Amino acid sequence: MAHESLTQTQKALLGLRQRILSGAITGGTRLYEVALAEELAISRTPIRAALSRLAEEGLLERGSGGGFIVRSFALADVVDTIDLRGVLEGTAARYAAERGASPENLAKAQTILREIDRVLADQAVDIEAYSSLNTAFHDQLAAMAQSATLQRELARITALPFASPSAFLEDHDRIDALQRTLISAQAQHIAILEAIAGRESGRAEALAREHARAARRNVEFLLSHEGVLREGVASLALLTD
Repeated sequence: MAHESLTQTQKALLGLRQRILSGAITGGTRLYEVALAEELAISRTPIRAALSRLAEEGLLERGSGGGFIVRSFALADVVDTIDLRGVLEGTAARYAAERGASPENLAKAQTILREIDRVLADQAVDIEAYSSLNTAFHDQLAAMAQSATLQRELARITALPFASPSAFLEDHDRIDALQRTLISAQAQHIAILEAIAGRESGRAEALAREHARAARRNVEFLLSHEGVLREGVASLALLTD
């Protein structure tokens, strides 16, 4: 029974999150348990759990008259969130350098970077493969900090669509510019790992913070152009002008 309840909660969570991120449910929309339960053919308990989780992720806020309201985000919200991720990842890199990453963890990170090199060596970069490996590297960076608290907070903030290390990589219309950006990002990955291995905590922190700014510049570029550059980038459906 518990397993079935968990399955229904996951179904509700994934379905609602996808609708919000795609713009099918727009910012400002009020959501109610009863209506969603009927629409999704799921009982109210999993719906309630899914709405609470989405509120924790920052995609919803509780309405004063009941229910939840889908949030909209201004550019300042996006910039602040990405900057905060940079601060947290900088701290993770510093902790990893200060506390000493194990040979096993360093080897795992190096293996991920070698895989990224292989992806970037192809003439047509596999964005999905890069995104997966990029996320794995950032997860490994968080793990090397040896701080459950920091790892938990990083997971919380990167759950927001525009705060993920791989946010907006689905923008295929700028593939040449994007490939140059990915090559630059990979060079930063390598430098961060070298600083951690060399126990250079200050350098590791600074490099990780600078690395997060690349995502910020990408968002600012997308939002500074109307039309085709913004069209089809799902996460931008949450943003207000």
